[in-house]
Amino acid sequence: MDKTGKRKDGWEGKPASDAGVSFLKGAAILGIATVISKVLGTLQKIPLQNIAGDEVFGIYNAVYPLYLFILTLASAGFPIAVSRFVAEAAGRGSLAETRLIFRRAAWILALTGTAGFAVLYAAADGIAALMGVETAATGIRSVSFALLAAPLMAAVRGYFQGLQDMVPTAVTQVIEQVVRVAVMLLLLFWLTGRQEGADRIAAGAVFGSAAGAVAGLAAAWLFWRRRWRQGAAQGGRRERSKAETAAEAVAAASVPAEPAGAFLRRFAAYAVPVCLGSLAMPVLTLVDTFTIPRQLMAAGWSAPEASRLFGLYNHGLPLVQLVTMVATSMAAALVPAVAQAKAARDPGLLAARVRPVLRFTWLAGLAAAFGLAATALPVNVMLFASPEGWPAMALVSFTALFATLHIVSGCVLQGLGAVRVPARSLFLAAAAKTAGNLLLVPAWGIEGAAASAVLAYGLASALNLRTLKAVAPETLAPLRSLRRPVAAACIMALAVLAVEWSILHLPWGQGHFRLRHTAASLAAVAAGAAVYGAALLKTRALTEAELALVPGFHSRWKPLLLRWRLLRETPHSISKEG
Repeated sequence: MDKTGKRKDGWEGKPASDAGVSFLKGAAILGIATVISKVLGTLQKIPLQNIAGDEVFGIYNAVYPLYLFILTLASAGFPIAVSRFVAEAAGRGSLAETRLIFRRAAWILALTGTAGFAVLYAAADGIAALMGVETAATGIRSVSFALLAAPLMAAVRGYFQGLQDMVPTAVTQVIEQVVRVAVMLLLLFWLTGRQEGADRIAAGAVFGSAAGAVAGLAAAWLFWRRRWRQGAAQGGRRERSKAETAAEAVAAASVPAEPAGAFLRRFAAYAVPVCLGSLAMPVLTLVDTFTIPRQLMAAGWSAPEASRLFGLYNHGLPLVQLVTMVATSMAAALVPAVAQAKAARDPGLLAARVRPVLRFTWLAGLAAAFGLAATALPVNVMLFASPEGWPAMALVSFTALFATLHIVSGCVLQGLGAVRVPARSLFLAAAAKTAGNLLLVPAWGIEGAAASAVLAYGLASALNLRTLKAVAPETLAPLRSLRRPVAAACIMALAVLAVEWSILHLPWGQGHFRLRHTAASLAAVAAGAAVYGAALLKTRALTEAELALVPGFHSRWKPLLLRWRLLRETPHSISKEG
């Protein structure tokens, strides 16, 4: 930079305080966009099943995890590497070097994306046969086109994140999901109206991912052009002159000429470990894709019926994913906080930051697990128009508890420097899920698959917590403090079941099956929330010190708590005086 605070390459410098505010604002924008995009991506499965039915839903859920797995192989880890290398170059004030890094990374991701596309498209029939869902071949070819655009879009996102500009990532995420859902719905209505087969309808649904990736890449390219023009316009002129072009060429030539092979090795050394950590979750869902349909057919079901049952098994997953999404958002800020406490070598500070978060994770996970399990029947009818598969949904609901514990405890371990432990735990859980599916699905069907999912996520969270107990025992609450929330969750579940039974057995609405179950679901959820809160306070599972950590407690919730205590203690005091 020169004395005026401007970069020599034409980019204006900013004071450190302004940069910090800009970063926090960008992080908030990115967080909101992530929540919006994930909610859209999760809830789009409900109209898919409602419009196309469970057989198409099963084929879709066989194809999409495979796409996520290949996409993770092709691009996960690389955007983070791009952002790091670009941030380092930007810190040195070299715009030319940031662009050189981006170009090299874009070529790498274009090649890996093209390779992923070629593998999926060429081997679609063989992959579908391995799954045991031969009707999925058309869908695999359809979704493979997304790999031509998605990795490049990831490179552009990484470039802007390296410049601490989160807006392009946020906007492209939302655009990608909106276009994906819109194209999926349009093709669903069109193909079902033409009475196409289940394989072609499912292929149309997953093609929304390709359309969304193209739309996201187009938006990212527009951001890139805008940044390029802004860079050219610095210095008071809007048009690039020959002198500016020559100056930029000299600046580019001054970048250290690192050989492409050395850059690739350095790039991969950083990106591959991150990629392996990102693969853990896709691997766990891919296990179901390759085992459940085949085991169902081995037990005697036909291929279409196996696809339909696999669709029923996936009814509960969107709701669980919403719970884990909240846990992921909550845990995002935990890693730097834990790392800071570790660097300060202050066990008290570490416990003060981690223990309340793990405590609230336990409380929220219990509420979600027991609540979803108790409302599985009416919620299944409300969302998917059929009671079929509700026992499997009830079992899958308990993965919400263990998945949230795994996510939050994994973030704590990453902050402590144990970055490989969460991925290793989840890969061991994937092995357990495979064994569980092979043993339980032939005997119990999709309920066996749901039971093995609970065991697998329980194993993953237990392994994380065991490591956390070894490296930072002060972060874990005593076991006795976990029992009262379990009792409160059981009380809540009984209240939810009582409300459901009362509404479902009322004489009104006998001709409106789905409407009656919708009313039962909403009333049960409201009653469950009230009863769970009261039970936590009654059993002293939640203390006032813990409640004080909730934003807005003193201004909003403490007066209500004092009134509740006064109403509870007044009859006792009157009887004592009498």
